[in-house]
Amino acid sequence: MKLSFQKLFYILAFIIGLFAVMVFAKSVLIPLSMALLSSFILFPVVKKLDGWGLNKLLSAFISLLMVFVIIGGGITLFSAEIMSLSDQLNDFTGKIMNTLSDAVVFINDNVNFIDDLNREELVEKGKEWIKESSGSLVQNTFNSTAAFLTGLITTVIFTFLFLIYREGLTKAFVAFGDDENKGKIFRMLKNIQSVGKKYLSGMFLLILILGFANSIGLWIIGIDSPFLFGFLAGILSIVPFIGTTIGATIPVLYAFMSSDSLWVPVAVIVLFSAIQTIESNFLNPKIVGSSLNVNALVAILSLLIGASVWGIAGMVLFLPFAAMLKVICEEFDQLKPIAMLISNDISGDNNEEPKTSKWIEKIKGWFKNK
Repeated sequence: MKLSFQKLFYILAFIIGLFAVMVFAKSVLIPLSMALLSSFILFPVVKKLDGWGLNKLLSAFISLLMVFVIIGGGITLFSAEIMSLSDQLNDFTGKIMNTLSDAVVFINDNVNFIDDLNREELVEKGKEWIKESSGSLVQNTFNSTAAFLTGLITTVIFTFLFLIYREGLTKAFVAFGDDENKGKIFRMLKNIQSVGKKYLSGMFLLILILGFANSIGLWIIGIDSPFLFGFLAGILSIVPFIGTTIGATIPVLYAFMSSDSLWVPVAVIVLFSAIQTIESNFLNPKIVGSSLNVNALVAILSLLIGASVWGIAGMVLFLPFAAMLKVICEEFDQLKPIAMLISNDISGDNNEEPKTSKWIEKIKGWFKNK
């Protein structure tokens, strides 16, 4: 076996150049990638509307309008609970400052770092620091909100364009191949679209299941705004591994701040630990993992690389992109070893569909194009 240093150099240069482009052009590539995944799941809806006699522009507009109605309905439903939580923020800030001050005074009494440490003075200095830093906090919040809205508007525009130009884009990509490979390229594009659609529909189903399970558990425990915290934790599960932990931490901290009894936050911890165990070992592998067929090593690498390149957006996007990369590599003989490295199939047979339970397939069928 001969090692070609020239090919190795070209591969390394291509990888470095690709990462450089992704870093410097992320303001365009992130909404473009989000729009690509969004268009995958909206494509069956648009196709159904086209079958009813509507033109492409109207079909794409109605499908996007449906998404906005669903998101707007959810925000409206939880807006009152969000406002009530914002009113309690000042009380929580005072409780947090008092708790931290007690902890600092207790440690200082036992270790004696500072002589004559006064608790009230420490609380006042903490409040002054919060007031001084509130200006920069508001500015950072405004900048983040402006960047988010800009990315959201750009994503909507890209999604709309993908939906109305889908046939032309498909024909253009197929035209890159010769007559013998045009069928393979079309099949590859169709499989990529299928992976993206199955991933998003699986994530939507997983969010619904986790949201209702979390909300019902928090309601039984007696936490205020249980559906807000429950579905917030479900939505954060989009971010692999880290999102579920953050989603559980928020209601646990709220339970500590709002309840005088210790068993309430302990019960919330037990609840989310049980739900996360079920989600990690059963729900996620069956609902989302079956559509990706990506092994755990590649999933973790996708999470780390995505976070380093695109931040939170990369943590969400790079996992389905790894599954799409597997589909592309399966169509080229030289790249099939890469597909085998990505695949979750230990035997290396990437042609066999992963099996899922019947009831999950029936539920996921609701989101597929019949």
